[in-house]
Amino acid sequence: MRHVWRWFGPIDKVSVIDAAQAGAQGIVSALHHIPTGVAWTGAEIAKRQEEVRAGGLEWELVESIPISESIKTMSGDWKAHIGAWKDSLKALSDAGISTVCYNFMPVLDWTRTDLRWETKGGARTMRFDLIDFVAFDLHILKRPSAAVDYSEYLVEQAARRFSDMSDEKKAALSRNIGAGLPGQADSYSLAELREALDSYANIDADRLRNNLIAFLSEVVPVAERLGMRLCAHGDDPPWPLLGLPRVLSGEADYVQVLDAVDSVANGVTFCTGSLGARADNDLPAMIKRLGPKIYFAHLRNVRRETGGTPCSFFEDEHLEGDTDMVAVIAALVAEERRRTGQGITDRPIFMRPDHGQEILDDLERGAQPGYPAIGRLKGLAELRGIERTLSHAKYGLA
Repeated sequence: MRHVWRWFGPIDKVSVIDAAQAGAQGIVSALHHIPTGVAWTGAEIAKRQEEVRAGGLEWELVESIPISESIKTMSGDWKAHIGAWKDSLKALSDAGISTVCYNFMPVLDWTRTDLRWETKGGARTMRFDLIDFVAFDLHILKRPSAAVDYSEYLVEQAARRFSDMSDEKKAALSRNIGAGLPGQADSYSLAELREALDSYANIDADRLRNNLIAFLSEVVPVAERLGMRLCAHGDDPPWPLLGLPRVLSGEADYVQVLDAVDSVANGVTFCTGSLGARADNDLPAMIKRLGPKIYFAHLRNVRRETGGTPCSFFEDEHLEGDTDMVAVIAALVAEERRRTGQGITDRPIFMRPDHGQEILDDLERGAQPGYPAIGRLKGLAELRGIERTLSHAKYGLA
């Protein structure tokens, strides 16, 4: 696999030089300062490339070109925004960048209730506490009819939890849930979040999926013509939130979208953390079946703290948690061998150590939540060790 590292640009407190010293072979980045719906220009792309090269690496993969809420709802300026997305693809292709990760989660992207939750060992990590989330929905956001989405037990527990919350805890919970995409300044106030939710009042999972397919029907032919690969990131967490539908939470979801727009350019970002939050997702088996369309792998581990779906979970160390990471990497190595055996040389699997716990000096650095220097270095070293062992001519997989 090609080992890459996410970098948020000059504002990132973990530098490209840090990434290179950690063992990264390339950089994943995006132009976070450009508003959603506006085309990326060649000049801005070249500027970011030079910023990366100054640290000794190359910008190899985009994560992400944001998809506007107008596109997701097919309303307002959605046609102009799709046009801008296509223009961004062309500009990236002209600059030699051919792989783009994106997601289609409505309103909220990855969602956590804690961004720096302290583990028993003193590390800090991201966490989704289901009861805290329900308390936010029922008692802070006060979404109409929210109670019907939850069991009687969750409603009761959320009421107790909320009654014990300090004002500081309530404010932090609102900030964490309303946070935007990593690296972007956008976030939702309670009023803005309520307004955004209202825009999905008549959009169920079927309609959102159809909107995704319509979007891909527009942009995938452009990507294919340019020799590019588009990689869809799954829902995080992989279940409906705040009454919003989700459409990429498991294998069947991916198959439906991949079959609807059947193209080598229409691919998958396989995130073991997002998909692994559901116990009914068999990740190694999914890789075996989705393998030909996996172009990007986010390798991180979560530990589910409660049963069922939805559940509470936290981001564990890369080789701990509920995902069998050795089996996951074995399946990815097997897919790479299949491609090599068939003479496929233009479809590498990019891999990055996704997220990481804040440990040692990370605790004082104040980097982007989930993206510490040492925690990711540790994860990359562990993941690379497994991959190298499984790929060894004498000791690896037959």
